[in-house]
Amino acid sequence: MKKQFLTALGLVSALTAISSQAANQDPAYANASREAAARYSEDKKLCGEEPNASARMQCLRDAKTVYNNALATAKQASANRPPVQQNGKQPICADCGRVAQVTVSEREGEGSAIGVIAGGVAGALLGNQVGGGTGRDLATIAGAAGGAMAGHKIEQKVKSSKVWNVVVQYDNGNRRTFVFDHDPGFQNGDQVVNQGNSIVRR
Repeated sequence: MKKQFLTALGLVSALTAISSQAANQDPAYANASREAAARYSEDKKLCGEEPNASARMQCLRDAKTVYNNALATAKQASANRPPVQQNGKQPICADCGRVAQVTVSEREGEGSAIGVIAGGVAGALLGNQVGGGTGRDLATIAGAAGGAMAGHKIEQKVKSSKVWNVVVQYDNGNRRTFVFDHDPGFQNGDQVVNQGNSIVRR
Protein backbone atom coordinates (compact mmCIF):
# COMPACT_ATOMS: atom_id res chain seq x y z
CA MET A 1 0.00 0.00 0.00
CA LYS A 2 2.85 2.34 0.89
CA LYS A 3 4.51 1.64 -2.44
CA GLN A 4 1.32 2.48 -4.35
CA PHE A 5 0.90 5.64 -2.32
CA LEU A 6 4.48 6.73 -3.11
CA THR A 7 3.87 5.98 -6.80
CA ALA A 8 0.83 8.28 -6.72
CA LEU A 9 2.91 11.01 -5.07
CA GLY A 10 5.57 10.61 -7.75
CA LEU A 11 2.93 11.03 -10.43
CA VAL A 12 1.73 14.23 -8.78
CA SER A 13 5.29 15.59 -8.72
CA ALA A 14 5.82 14.75 -12.40
CA LEU A 15 2.57 16.37 -13.45
CA THR A 16 3.41 19.46 -11.40
CA ALA A 17 6.78 19.68 -13.13
CA ILE A 18 5.08 19.51 -16.52
CA SER A 19 2.70 22.27 -15.47
CA SER A 20 5.63 24.45 -14.37
CA GLN A 21 7.31 23.88 -17.72
CA ALA A 22 4.14 24.94 -19.54
CA ALA A 23 4.10 28.17 -17.55
CA ASN A 24 6.84 29.52 -19.80
CA GLN A 25 4.52 29.14 -22.78
CA ASP A 26 1.13 30.31 -21.51
CA PRO A 27 0.64 32.07 -18.13
CA ALA A 28 -3.09 31.28 -18.13
CA TYR A 29 -2.38 27.59 -18.65
CA ALA A 30 0.23 27.70 -15.88
CA ASN A 31 -2.26 29.23 -13.45
CA ALA A 32 -4.91 26.63 -14.29
CA SER A 33 -2.30 23.86 -13.87
CA ARG A 34 -1.26 25.16 -10.46
CA GLU A 35 -4.87 25.32 -9.31
CA ALA A 36 -5.46 21.77 -10.53
CA ALA A 37 -2.30 20.57 -8.75
CA ALA A 38 -3.35 22.29 -5.51
CA ARG A 39 -6.76 20.67 -5.68
CA TYR A 40 -5.20 17.31 -6.41
CA SER A 41 -2.97 17.71 -3.36
CA GLU A 42 -5.98 18.44 -1.15
CA ASP A 43 -7.89 15.48 -2.60
CA LYS A 44 -4.89 13.25 -1.89
CA LYS A 45 -4.95 14.26 1.76
CA LEU A 46 -8.64 13.44 1.93
CA CYS A 47 -8.00 10.08 0.31
CA GLY A 48 -5.53 9.29 3.11
CA GLU A 49 -8.41 9.51 5.56
CA GLU A 50 -10.37 6.71 3.89
CA PRO A 51 -10.95 3.73 6.25
CA ASN A 52 -9.34 1.03 4.09
CA ALA A 53 -6.78 0.54 1.33
CA SER A 54 -9.33 -0.23 -1.37
CA ALA A 55 -11.26 2.98 -0.67
CA ARG A 56 -8.04 5.00 -0.57
CA MET A 57 -6.89 3.66 -3.98
CA GLN A 58 -10.29 4.33 -5.55
CA CYS A 59 -10.21 7.84 -4.08
CA LEU A 60 -6.74 8.45 -5.57
CA ARG A 61 -7.86 7.17 -8.96
CA ASP A 62 -10.87 9.50 -8.91
CA ALA A 63 -8.70 12.42 -7.83
CA LYS A 64 -6.25 11.71 -10.66
CA THR A 65 -9.09 11.62 -13.19
CA VAL A 66 -10.33 15.00 -12.01
CA TYR A 67 -6.80 16.40 -12.22
CA ASN A 68 -6.21 15.06 -15.74
CA ASN A 69 -9.55 16.49 -16.91
CA ALA A 70 -8.64 19.89 -15.47
CA LEU A 71 -5.29 19.84 -17.32
CA ALA A 72 -6.96 18.80 -20.58
CA THR A 73 -9.48 21.64 -20.29
CA ALA A 74 -6.69 24.16 -19.59
CA LYS A 75 -4.67 22.85 -22.53
CA GLN A 76 -7.64 23.17 -24.90
CA ALA A 77 -8.29 26.74 -23.73
CA SER A 78 -4.61 27.55 -24.27
CA ALA A 79 -4.70 26.14 -27.81
CA ASN A 80 -7.69 28.34 -28.67
CA ARG A 81 -5.93 31.54 -27.59
CA PRO A 82 -4.01 33.50 -30.28
CA PRO A 83 -0.23 33.00 -30.14
CA VAL A 84 1.89 35.63 -28.44
CA GLN A 85 5.52 36.29 -29.30
CA GLN A 86 8.25 36.17 -26.66
CA ASN A 87 8.41 39.97 -26.42
CA GLY A 88 4.69 40.04 -25.59
CA LYS A 89 3.62 41.54 -28.92
CA GLN A 90 1.06 40.00 -31.23
CA PRO A 91 2.60 38.31 -34.31
CA ILE A 92 2.74 40.28 -37.56
CA CYS A 93 -0.54 40.31 -39.50
CA ALA A 94 0.30 39.31 -43.08
CA ASP A 95 -2.90 40.93 -44.41
CA CYS A 96 -2.52 44.22 -42.51
CA GLY A 97 -0.79 47.36 -43.74
CA ARG A 98 -0.95 51.08 -44.40
CA VAL A 99 -1.77 53.09 -47.50
CA ALA A 100 1.57 54.33 -48.87
CA GLN A 101 0.33 56.15 -51.99
CA VAL A 102 -2.86 57.07 -53.81
CA THR A 103 -2.72 58.22 -57.45
CA VAL A 104 -5.38 58.91 -60.06
CA SER A 105 -4.76 57.98 -63.69
CA GLU A 106 -6.76 57.57 -66.87
CA ARG A 107 -7.49 54.11 -68.19
CA GLU A 108 -7.89 53.94 -71.95
CA GLY A 109 -11.16 52.43 -73.10
CA GLU A 110 -11.44 49.48 -75.42
CA GLY A 111 -12.21 50.18 -79.05
CA SER A 112 -14.78 48.11 -80.94
CA ALA A 113 -15.52 47.23 -84.53
CA ILE A 114 -18.03 50.10 -84.68
CA GLY A 115 -15.29 52.68 -84.26
CA VAL A 116 -13.11 51.01 -86.88
CA ILE A 117 -15.95 50.73 -89.41
CA ALA A 118 -17.22 54.26 -88.85
CA GLY A 119 -13.72 55.70 -89.14
CA GLY A 120 -12.98 53.64 -92.21
CA VAL A 121 -16.14 54.78 -93.97
CA ALA A 122 -15.48 58.42 -93.15
CA GLY A 123 -11.87 58.12 -94.31
CA ALA A 124 -12.88 56.39 -97.51
CA LEU A 125 -15.39 59.13 -98.32
CA LEU A 126 -12.78 61.82 -97.80
CA GLY A 127 -10.16 59.93 -99.80
CA ASN A 128 -12.60 59.37 -102.64
CA GLN A 129 -12.82 63.13 -103.14
CA VAL A 130 -9.11 63.44 -103.82
CA GLY A 131 -7.73 63.23 -107.35
CA GLY A 132 -9.12 61.00 -110.03
CA GLY A 133 -8.68 57.58 -111.61
CA THR A 134 -6.09 55.36 -109.96
CA GLY A 135 -5.03 58.19 -107.63
CA ARG A 136 -8.57 58.46 -106.34
CA ASP A 137 -8.69 54.71 -105.71
CA LEU A 138 -5.43 54.84 -103.78
CA ALA A 139 -6.63 57.87 -101.83
CA THR A 140 -9.86 56.05 -100.99
CA ILE A 141 -7.94 53.01 -99.67
CA ALA A 142 -5.52 55.17 -97.71
CA GLY A 143 -8.40 57.22 -96.34
CA ALA A 144 -10.25 54.08 -95.26
CA ALA A 145 -7.17 52.69 -93.47
CA GLY A 146 -6.34 55.99 -91.81
CA GLY A 147 -9.97 56.58 -90.90
CA ALA A 148 -10.29 53.13 -89.36
CA MET A 149 -7.22 53.78 -87.20
CA ALA A 150 -8.42 57.22 -86.21
CA GLY A 151 -11.91 55.93 -85.46
CA HIS A 152 -10.47 53.24 -83.22
CA LYS A 153 -8.35 55.74 -81.28
CA ILE A 154 -11.21 58.20 -80.93
CA GLU A 155 -13.50 55.51 -79.56
CA GLN A 156 -10.82 54.47 -77.05
CA LYS A 157 -10.47 58.07 -75.93
CA VAL A 158 -14.23 58.55 -75.55
CA LYS A 159 -14.52 55.37 -73.49
CA SER A 160 -11.54 56.17 -71.25
CA SER A 161 -12.17 56.49 -67.49
CA LYS A 162 -10.39 57.47 -64.29
CA VAL A 163 -8.90 54.85 -62.02
CA TRP A 164 -7.54 55.14 -58.46
CA ASN A 165 -4.30 53.26 -57.76
CA VAL A 166 -3.79 52.55 -54.05
CA VAL A 167 -0.36 51.26 -52.99
CA VAL A 168 -0.37 49.35 -49.67
CA GLN A 169 2.75 48.80 -47.57
CA TYR A 170 2.13 45.65 -45.52
CA ASP A 171 3.40 45.10 -41.98
CA ASN A 172 5.47 42.15 -43.21
CA GLY A 173 7.32 44.36 -45.72
CA ASN A 174 5.42 43.43 -48.89
CA ARG A 175 3.77 45.94 -51.24
CA ARG A 176 0.72 45.63 -53.45
CA THR A 177 -1.26 47.99 -55.67
CA PHE A 178 -5.07 47.90 -55.78
CA VAL A 179 -6.96 49.53 -58.66
CA PHE A 180 -10.42 51.03 -58.12
CA ASP A 181 -12.80 52.37 -60.79
CA HIS A 182 -14.19 54.87 -58.27
CA ASP A 183 -12.71 56.96 -55.45
CA PRO A 184 -12.24 54.52 -52.52
CA GLY A 185 -11.68 57.37 -50.09
CA PHE A 186 -8.27 56.16 -48.88
CA GLN A 187 -5.54 58.56 -47.83
CA ASN A 188 -1.85 58.08 -47.14
CA GLY A 189 -1.33 56.48 -43.74
CA ASP A 190 -4.76 54.82 -43.50
CA GLN A 191 -4.58 51.41 -41.80
CA VAL A 192 -6.10 48.72 -44.02
CA VAL A 193 -6.54 44.97 -44.16
CA ASN A 194 -7.20 42.60 -47.05
CA GLN A 195 -10.81 41.61 -47.71
CA GLY A 196 -11.10 39.19 -50.61
CA ASN A 197 -9.34 40.79 -53.58
CA SER A 198 -9.70 44.29 -52.15
CA ILE A 199 -8.92 46.21 -48.95
CA VAL A 200 -10.93 47.89 -46.20
CA ARG A 201 -10.05 50.14 -43.27
CA ARG A 202 -9.27 48.48 -39.96
